[in-house]
Amino acid sequence: MQVSEFVKLAGGRVLTGEYEDREIACGYTCDLLSHVMGKGQADMAWITVQAHMNVIAVAALLDFACVIIPENLPVDETIIAKAAQEDIIMISCEQTAFELVNVLHEGGVPSAKKG
Repeated sequence: MQVSEFVKLAGGRVLTGEYEDREIACGYTCDLLSHVMGKGQADMAWITVQAHMNVIAVAALLDFACVIIPENLPVDETIIAKAAQEDIIMISCEQTAFELVNVLHEGGVPSAKKG
């Protein structure tokens, strides 16, 4: 699934403006950054309620396809600007994290590998 396809299916809003579309290789949802660091994979879609600079750092370091913020939670403009600078696609969605996992799953996106 491409990021653009996810945005359309989830009714999401790309916060970081124009972007180069990316393939989502796998999905993961977690709010504990150290856990995400250990499980993260390149081209992963990460669903998290956290929206701060460390989220952007983790996503950039591990080359995630996108960061998805559920429930239309607020994201500060400085975070959005940093994400855009790092070429991290940030998406805001109305649905809960649980519902967004289902959108990814139904779109054929597998879970991040266990390990």
